[in-house]
Amino acid sequence: MIRRILPFVDWIKDVNLMTLRVDFLAGLTVALILIPQSMAYAQLAGMPVHYGLYASLLPPLLAALFGSSRQLATGPVAIVSLMTSAALGPMATAGSDAFIGYAILLALIVGLFQLSLGVLRLGLVVNFLSHPVVNGFTNAGAIIIATSQLSKMFNVSVDSAEHHYETVYKVILAALNYTHWPTLGLGVLAFVIMYGLRRIDKRIPYVLAAVVVTTIISWATGYERNVKAPVSAIVSGDVQRLIHDFNAAVNENNRLAAERTNLTPRITEAEETHGVHSPEFLNLQHEANLMTARMDQLKEEASTIREKLRACLFTGVEGPDGNRVYYLKKDLPADMKSDGRIWRIKVGNKPLDENALSMMGGGSVVGSIPAGLPALTVPKVDIKIALHLLPIAAIISLLGFMEAISIAKAMAAKTGQRLDPNQELIGQGIANILGAFGKSFPVSGSFSRSAVNIQAGAVTGLSSVFTSITVGVVLLFFTPLLYHLPQSVLAAVIMMAVMGLINVSGFIHAWKAQWYDGVFSVITFVATLITAPHLDKGIIIGVLLSLGMFLYKSMRPKVTTLSMYPDRSFRSAKDFGLKECKHIAMIRFDGPLFYANAGYLEDQISDLMLNKEDLRHILIVSNGINDLDASGEEMLSLIVDRVRSAGYDISFSGINEKVLAVMRRTHLYEKIREENIFPTMVQAVEVIHGRAHTQCHEEECPLMSVCFLK
Repeated sequence: MIRRILPFVDWIKDVNLMTLRVDFLAGLTVALILIPQSMAYAQLAGMPVHYGLYASLLPPLLAALFGSSRQLATGPVAIVSLMTSAALGPMATAGSDAFIGYAILLALIVGLFQLSLGVLRLGLVVNFLSHPVVNGFTNAGAIIIATSQLSKMFNVSVDSAEHHYETVYKVILAALNYTHWPTLGLGVLAFVIMYGLRRIDKRIPYVLAAVVVTTIISWATGYERNVKAPVSAIVSGDVQRLIHDFNAAVNENNRLAAERTNLTPRITEAEETHGVHSPEFLNLQHEANLMTARMDQLKEEASTIREKLRACLFTGVEGPDGNRVYYLKKDLPADMKSDGRIWRIKVGNKPLDENALSMMGGGSVVGSIPAGLPALTVPKVDIKIALHLLPIAAIISLLGFMEAISIAKAMAAKTGQRLDPNQELIGQGIANILGAFGKSFPVSGSFSRSAVNIQAGAVTGLSSVFTSITVGVVLLFFTPLLYHLPQSVLAAVIMMAVMGLINVSGFIHAWKAQWYDGVFSVITFVATLITAPHLDKGIIIGVLLSLGMFLYKSMRPKVTTLSMYPDRSFRSAKDFGLKECKHIAMIRFDGPLFYANAGYLEDQISDLMLNKEDLRHILIVSNGINDLDASGEEMLSLIVDRVRSAGYDISFSGINEKVLAVMRRTHLYEKIREENIFPTMVQAVEVIHGRAHTQCHEEECPLMSVCFLK
């Protein structure tokens, strides 16, 4: 019981000075990769970068202590981060306080879901996600993740469209208008460093090396170059009007949003007091609808203006008083000397400060990161929001666990340790629950970092404990060093990480196994790409297709007639081109016989009786029938009656103990009679062959010798 509750007692006894040293080095190595990766994944999830460090503080330690795998490295991962962003994007603006609160709540729900499955020993529920479907989703997710980083690689800003492919198209158009080449150069340099060092030795902290080199270059060259300027410094009346109109639209929208929020409780009160058909309720509802329509109009107007402002490229000129003024690049007078830079206005979702516009003359960096450990607080729980997030939380839970358990199984096969999937669910659940108290978004086991952990020689879960301690030290003392880290480098880190998610051979393998698995994998892939950022739709389509095929196969299992094969075994006559006996039909039913498919067996036997003129005996080969319910038993009883009333004999062979027990309890065994039930097909054929071949003209029986169709 103690080991069930505190599984780390299994490996804590193995700790000694040698394992302590090895685990410390492994944990440090993983942390050096995790720290920059977690910051990148935080941005992928729509969170400020320091929340990636928060998500790397408690979860690795907790998952190691309460999970069953000793080398699994837990923390932010690409697919889970992407799904977090996709789930919360329609509910709040990425990076806002509301978005952060929802992400922490989502981590709590994911953790509770995983913990519940683990405690109830329901880890098998993950089997609803078939590998071909997950392969299609993961490949699509990798492409979505990689293309979502293009805006950071080119240092351009666009508004997200309804579909991800539309957003990518807008990014490409913006990049054609303007690309910040130093940003792209640093991103490519980081990618080359990571790829090169990883090819040399995966244990090298290649991500850290790329981050250190590019951060030093960013600091030394003054890569960022952002300044504040009043709107009067913009030498363009049209641009000044756009700024004024943008602020007016955003401020009006914010005012209406506040009024709409205040109106909601009044609508609820009117509904409860007077009813939904009362004038009071209808008037308030009409007022709310008008506000919503006007807000949508203002959002569209602000979005249009924002795109125009972002497309404006300025060049700076030193004025007579020493202050810089900004001309549109195309409008710079011939006698004016430019500062040689291209400047842009930084435009977000908030009103622009007309006394201090943010002018960007360089690249984007991470910026200031709050120092210190996150305060442990209870996540704010809103029941309505929680219920809304529950479906996506279930998908994230299953996907995250499937990724974690796949990695853990692969490592367990190398180390020979015992792995308990339900205990791993408990560990992942506790990591997400308590991680939420430490301001973490949803996390899972990481394939790349787990591989580094085991290659670095990690022996026990202490390696993950040392990883968490290292992250804590960085949060306490080293966050100022990350200020000049270029955003394009974080984008390159993500792109590098998702390269391992692309698995084209998985489609081919699935097709070779079963054609429909290959089709479902491709459909899931395409559906996920088309419906992104609504990623849940893509995987739900794949799951429904898999379940549909499972139900179809259960309702129509393979029913085949057997004949003798050259190795003297009985095999499918149709599949191997074998002749069948005219007087004996050996029918094999592959699958459980239950209410959904019992009628199918009856139909197959009826067709056989109609099509075989010289038929005398039916032998039901029951080796494949592994279960029998009331409907299946009743149908077998009906088949026995119908076959005998038609003048044929019927026998059974290879009935297993479970099915035989059902027959005995329902007295079907007595109806069939003991002399018609045989332990094997060979014994059955030996006995019934003589009965069925009296007064017959079959020269050579295919059940006694091999006869191929010509």
